[in-house]
Amino acid sequence: MATAQKKVLIIGASGGIGSALAELCIKRDYHVSTLSRRDDGIDITDESSIKAAADTIAGGLDMIVIATGVLEVDGLRPEKTIQSMTAEKLMTQFQINALGPALLLKYFTPKLTKSRRCVVMTLSARVGSIGDNHLGGWISYRSAKAALNQIIHTTAIELDRKNPNAICIAYHPGTVGTDLTKKYLKNRTFVAPKDAAQDLLNVADSLTPRDTGEFFDWAGKKPVW
Repeated sequence: MATAQKKVLIIGASGGIGSALAELCIKRDYHVSTLSRRDDGIDITDESSIKAAADTIAGGLDMIVIATGVLEVDGLRPEKTIQSMTAEKLMTQFQINALGPALLLKYFTPKLTKSRRCVVMTLSARVGSIGDNHLGGWISYRSAKAALNQIIHTTAIELDRKNPNAICIAYHPGTVGTDLTKKYLKNRTFVAPKDAAQDLLNVADSLTPRDTGEFFDWAGKKPVW
């Protein structure tokens, strides 16, 4: 009997990681659906926009990857000190990096299949770790990612009750050479988006339901929360 074609949804598919992931999934002969602000007009800070986008996506998904996020706000680099933080910058980071993914999880996790193993991975960042923060700085971005990790973990607990086959994790892709990170790559080791996409699928393939609610990096290891 032929194996059913895996159905994958990539949200944030116009970004460096998202576009490379879509290309790789197509090469694997997956059925790939994509959403992005650039190509579809989805605004992840607007609940009505997310709901309208969700209405266009059929259920039965085997994997959802939320590859949205922003490091800089209006071209301003992350703060080196709390004295540089502003209410507007902090709120914008939370809107895009925490509220947006929370709304995406709200409307798209019901699209996951219930008949077999399925995965939802949301891109987070190691700098959102509280236990691994030894340098300080970047308070708005760090705080938004820490909030995102809590959102993912809490969603996973609820999702486990509704859909025991579902695996919901936070995912740190490592340092990837994209437009988002290019200003910060000096003297740092990084990987190309196509390699980051391969790493993500390798981790996705290795997950089991007991991994739901966890935080994984590109090597399949668990960063400190």
